Amino acid sequence: MAEITLLHNPRCSTSRHAVEVAEGAGADVEVVQYLKDPLDETALRELAGKLEDPVTDLVRRDSHFKELGLGEDDVATQDQVVAVLVEHPRLLQRPVLVRGDRAIIGRPKDRVQSFLG
Repeated sequence: MAEITLLHNPRCSTSRHAVEVAEGAGADVEVVQYLKDPLDETALRELAGKLEDPVTDLVRRDSHFKELGLGEDDVATQDQVVAVLVEHPRLLQRPVLVRGDRAIIGRPKDRVQSFLG
């Protein structure tokens, strides 16, 4: 099992940056393309429990979020965040890095290097 799991979207430059930094640092990384292999409810709850950021930050507030008619009241709790991400994995913020019992969202980009260090 890899030391670090990186939830990755290859279309995202910030996510690609995280992969490059992790590999460049020689970290043992498992890259998970979460759009091809979405996290289920159990995995999302586990991730939320490790996250050092507010759990609501796991949800991207992009145009798709708005198209779905979602608002802040729809992602205010862990249960709501998990439900939204199970139904709409595309809304998962990226990249997310997990090491042991810690996880962070790799935004801004400089958070990745300090997490690896």
